[in-house]
Amino acid sequence: MRTWFITGTSRGFGIRIAREALSRGDAVVATARNPADVTKWLGENDRLLAVKLDVTNEAEAHEAVGQAIRKFGRIDILVNNAGYGLLGAVEEASDEETRQLYATNVFGLLNVTRAVLPHMRRQRSGHVINISSVGGYTGYPGWGVYGSTKFAVEGISEAMGGELAHLGIHVTVVEPGFFRTDFLDESSLARTARNIEDYHASVGNTRAHAADVNHGQRGDPRKLASAFIALVNAKNPPLRLPLGSDTVERIEAKNTFVAKELADWRSVATSTDFTE
Repeated sequence: MRTWFITGTSRGFGIRIAREALSRGDAVVATARNPADVTKWLGENDRLLAVKLDVTNEAEAHEAVGQAIRKFGRIDILVNNAGYGLLGAVEEASDEETRQLYATNVFGLLNVTRAVLPHMRRQRSGHVINISSVGGYTGYPGWGVYGSTKFAVEGISEAMGGELAHLGIHVTVVEPGFFRTDFLDESSLARTARNIEDYHASVGNTRAHAADVNHGQRGDPRKLASAFIALVNAKNPPLRLPLGSDTVERIEAKNTFVAKELADWRSVATSTDFTE
């Protein structure tokens, strides 16, 4: 029996991953700002521990991890899932809106990771799974500030992968595309208070698309939860796991664009070295 520690389990991916792990016989520490939201969806189970956690509070992160260790003795899989979106042009995002987003999506992830890693290092085993997004691999108009938090998660994950491999700890950054969850609802998506007319032709299209596609997204959350089981069962899990054909398409398109641009500018790029 493995023990999962999952943040943001009051809805969306978190609930589905927790339910799938429980169905496989594993133990789950499911955290949320209101633990009652967890038990409402998952019920009572000896292998389930619902814990209060606001990831922006580092003291709460350490307390939640402490409860997990006291209950189950170890943490095998950390899923940093807590987060939310912000829709708006980069210029439209205020300092306060940006800082609040980073407090959850980046600094919150770091708070929880710092609390869990000492136990994984002691075990010399574990798997850290950080939830990014297709927006953490390629930028979109209207998702610039949100995407920047996920770009940060990608960089953190890459570095951690190299730092922890020799300790027997795997790191994977998961890049979901658009799935049929409540991510585009007001419960998970904030919108900038400021709207600048000059961005109507670019960000305005993104705002309209987000409203039109809500609850009609291509991705199936049930299949995502199954993919997580395949991921944690892998002997050699990947550093990156894109989920959704839309993510795969975007990654392939960006890789092609970057390769062409690099080829076009290679002579300039390499011209800046010292000539011995």
